[in-house]
Amino acid sequence: MSLKNFLELSYEELEIRNLEAKEKQLKGEDCEGLYLEALAKEKSLKAVTVLFTDLEGKLHMLDYDKKFLLKSYDNLTFDGSSVRGFSQVSESDLRLSIDWSSLRWMPSDVFGGGKVFVFGLIKDRDGSIYPSDFRGLLKGYLESLRKEKSYSVNIAVECEGFLFNGKNAEQNFSSRDGFNLVSSGGYYSSLPNDPLRIFIDRFAEAQRALGFENEKDHPEVAPSQFELNYSYTDALIAADQVMLYKLLARQVAANLDMTASFLPKPIAGINGSGMHTNMSISKGGKNIFYDAAGEDNLSAMAWDFVDRLLNSANDICLTLNPSVNAYRRLDPAYEAPNQIKSSAVDRTSMIRIPLGNEKSARVEVRTVAPDINPYLGFYTLIRTGLEGPMTEVITSEARRTRTRFLPGNIHDAIRLMKQSAFLTEILGEQTAEKYLNRKIASADRCPKELGDMVKTEEILFHHEVTNQYIWSRF
Repeated sequence: MSLKNFLELSYEELEIRNLEAKEKQLKGEDCEGLYLEALAKEKSLKAVTVLFTDLEGKLHMLDYDKKFLLKSYDNLTFDGSSVRGFSQVSESDLRLSIDWSSLRWMPSDVFGGGKVFVFGLIKDRDGSIYPSDFRGLLKGYLESLRKEKSYSVNIAVECEGFLFNGKNAEQNFSSRDGFNLVSSGGYYSSLPNDPLRIFIDRFAEAQRALGFENEKDHPEVAPSQFELNYSYTDALIAADQVMLYKLLARQVAANLDMTASFLPKPIAGINGSGMHTNMSISKGGKNIFYDAAGEDNLSAMAWDFVDRLLNSANDICLTLNPSVNAYRRLDPAYEAPNQIKSSAVDRTSMIRIPLGNEKSARVEVRTVAPDINPYLGFYTLIRTGLEGPMTEVITSEARRTRTRFLPGNIHDAIRLMKQSAFLTEILGEQTAEKYLNRKIASADRCPKELGDMVKTEEILFHHEVTNQYIWSRF
């Protein structure tokens, strides 16, 4: 007889519970009382894992004992000075408010039994949303769009990654040895019991159990590369799912003694990883990006959204490609989406217009890297598409044919963001300065010239890889 009796649910039961939780969140239901009661009744639950994301997009987790949380959930604090890009030591205490609608039940074979996930919102000492917490800023902006314009923003992503042999392959990386791939196959090519396919299957099972509403999964173009697709949803839930997608991938891989990596270009000479971001806006349940008579079946409002993104493409590039390594991916030799134009067919365009009908009409922003802070990235894309400056009128022909390019290195991207009054306005002067300082510090720790070889420093000092001990020893 086991001494432990922690909650372990079947994948079928997990999917049912998590889809119900997702539906409540989509309807905007107040879930606090419901989940507090459920946690109190569920005797086999031991802890609640509260998730939040720092300014650059690294996931942080705090495990609270369930009994403590039930008594103290409305007065949780943490040391913000220990999180890069948050508060200074002199003003370190920040509040952690639980967003109860985001609660999900966890697969115990991946994360251990007796826990549930929930996302937190970072609050300043006075109880207001902390300016560097982009989950809170995105949530507030989406709520204002629903209230003022009855808009709902829908997003689906196609997030690619690589699978490497060995645990902690990124932390142990050296440019001399590179990464050790688990598979030499290519697009769609993997035997059913290959290591890559076993990983994808286990990943997909856990993802389905978390209520992602899976669509398809497969090896990608590059060897040892993967992509798992799932249904579009509300923009905030979509951002949460990006964080859970990467967390799931990393933990499933680690359980198999491998490493799942979301570096945009971990290996020179083969295709990198992107996170194509498909976006549409609905009003009253109707997709207002669709117009059967419009160019490529897009409405005038959707084309205005595209034109605003193209006008500000250089300004927002650093929020969508936030690392030294990301600019290796924007290499035209590998179908890179680095041209500031839109096209229904040309995959080197920053924005593609996929075939769509009244339900699926959307714009696909292809330049997004998988190592972004999704809350910051989606917030920037939505606000730019709806509010961005129209410094020039872009004709239908110019959208397809002009040959402006996104910056080819992080130094140029930093300079362009610094010059952007619009980015400073929507991010806030202090937060924009914090973000830029993090990117300058990262760039300073790496060789300035990218060259043909992936450098040790651009991996070890990457914001999703490094720990603060390594960072402080530079």
